[in-house]
Amino acid sequence: MAERRVTSRDVAQKAGVSQSTVSYVMNDAPGQTISAATRERVLQAAAELGYTPSATARALRRGTSEVVLVVIPDGQIGQVALEVLGAFGETVEDQGYTVVYQRRRGRALDAILRELRPVGVADVAAFTTEDEAATAHLGIPVVGLAVDGGDGQAMRIPQRKVGALQVQHLVARGHTHLAYAASADPLTTILMRPRLAGVQEACAAHGLSAPVVVDVPLFPDAAARAVRRLRDRDDPVTAVCAYDDEVALAVVAGAHATGVRVPEDLAVVGVDDVPLARLALPPITSVGIRTAEVGSGLARHLLRRLRPDLGLPEPDDEPPIDMVVRAST
Repeated sequence: MAERRVTSRDVAQKAGVSQSTVSYVMNDAPGQTISAATRERVLQAAAELGYTPSATARALRRGTSEVVLVVIPDGQIGQVALEVLGAFGETVEDQGYTVVYQRRRGRALDAILRELRPVGVADVAAFTTEDEAATAHLGIPVVGLAVDGGDGQAMRIPQRKVGALQVQHLVARGHTHLAYAASADPLTTILMRPRLAGVQEACAAHGLSAPVVVDVPLFPDAAARAVRRLRDRDDPVTAVCAYDDEVALAVVAGAHATGVRVPEDLAVVGVDDVPLARLALPPITSVGIRTAEVGSGLARHLLRRLRPDLGLPEPDDEPPIDMVVRAST
């Protein structure tokens, strides 16, 4: 019996990381936020298992391709995005494909496509009009993920709905003076703009004043100043819709530093339901997006086109979005 080929999934399991993290490390992808310790753990696991990312090279030498290309936008890759990419990679690699992740770094996608000759492409909110034309010209199947909930993509994460859920939850608890705690990181704009729009639209629908918008940097002193600006008003803010759970944590820290009680004086709702939200004092209420279903759903959309013989059912085009209620509200 032939010895089974070691895969990136084996390395991921041994190193205790996602498959997308293994791909980033082994392909030395620029700009990612993987720590030196994690990188060393992945490389050590790969060495012990005898793994090398050679499937792409073998496919190119044969003049055929087993490669699925994932195009992701520039910017910081956070834990939630890694979970989406990891679920996508695991689902696709289970069918024998190799997943290659490519950031937009100024290089024309057309050249990348001709070099890799992928059998399919996943656009994670990164395509330009020129990219769409390049893939269409080469006849490569493409599935897309729209992070703003826009139509025309295989999967959508309706960010306006995320913001609206935050407002609905707080209004149900009697709050009428709301604020939006924005991230100070300019790379978050692609998600923050529609989330804020959802909050503003929901406030208007409930007959409330527009939310007070304040940047909340991830530093204790800056977060404390932001909380003071929200509370030292003729009509103090009593509830905050935070861009994500990290910003929500900063708001809670700023509240503690200024003697503001959470949730008695200031309720806080985050987004993403990351593990740290559960460990905060108090634990933070959060809008949970089922990232594994986003990634695997996008993968199934692509596999339905590449492998119709699998008979995969068509997945939903939007993942379930849940309000996870904890003590911060």
